[in-house]
Order: sequence, then structure tokens, then C-alpha cells
Amino acid sequence: MNASTNKVAQKLRMTSSGFTLIELMVTIAVLAIIVGIAAPNISTQLANQRVKSTTSTLVNALKEAKVESVLRRQNMTVVYNNNGTAEGTITVTDTTPKVIASYQYDAKSTIKPATNSIVFKPSKTAAAVTYTICDSNTAVSPRQIAVSAIGGITNTLQGTCP
Repeated sequence: MNASTNKVAQKLRMTSSGFTLIELMVTIAVLAIIVGIAAPNISTQLANQRVKSTTSTLVNALKEAKVESVLRRQNMTVVYNNNGTAEGTITVTDTTPKVIASYQYDAKSTIKPATNSIVFKPSKTAAAVTYTICDSNTAVSPRQIAVSAIGGITNTLQGTCP
């Protein structure tokens, strides 16, 4: 009885000994196809997230300058600098010019137009300007931030990037 049990166990071990090379190659080929399809979508999603992040950073800086101008009863200036290949910066300064706040945004994001500053006055007014946030990935939809003459700040998904 013991000898026949050993033969069955040995036969089972030999017949189910793992994966063949062809099975592994087919599995790797299928995974490569899936990754090839997913990679462009992931890079677009990351670029969209960069634009959203830069937009919210600029909106926060503009809102902070607006509130600080009323609280301190002095003009507050918001200045952005795209910094070329380095991380972009946004600073909020008062009239002395003391830096009230400083923000950074991703180097692949750019803020337009060429007028890179806006002044919020204690009378709750500012120069009307529209900022467009673009990304180095041109497949991404740009966002616009509009500052009205009465200091209103709106954020919309529109605009064009060169």
C-alpha cells in the first residue's frame, strides 16, 4: 500500500510542475499591451492635475491679497514668475514691499498674460485681468481665472494656450 501511494504522489509532482515559457511570454505580452494603452491617459491625467493645482494656488494667492488689502488698509500686490524650467513662484507683497505670502507651482505649468502683477486696493477694487493657466502637455484643457474690477475672482475651464 505504501509503495503505490509514493508512485501517485510522484506522478502528480511531475505533471503539475509550473508554467511553461510560452505561458509566461503571453502573459507579459498582454501586460505590455495594457500598459501601452494606459500610459498616455495617465500622463494626461497628471497634466490635468498640475493645471488644477496651479489654478488653485493662484486663486488662493489672489483671495489672500484681496482680504489682506482690506484688513491692513493698504494696497496688496500679487506677482507671479514662471521661472522658465524652475518651479514657478507667486508672491503677495504690501506697499513697503514686505512679502506677506509666497507660493510655488509646478515648472511644467505656466501662467499667462505677460502682465505678471495685479494690485488689490483697500476699497475692494483691482484692475480687471484674466489669467490663463497652461501646461507643457498641450492635450490638457487650460483654465482661466478672471479678476473683475470690483475684485471678484472666478475660475473657469476655458482659454487657449499657444
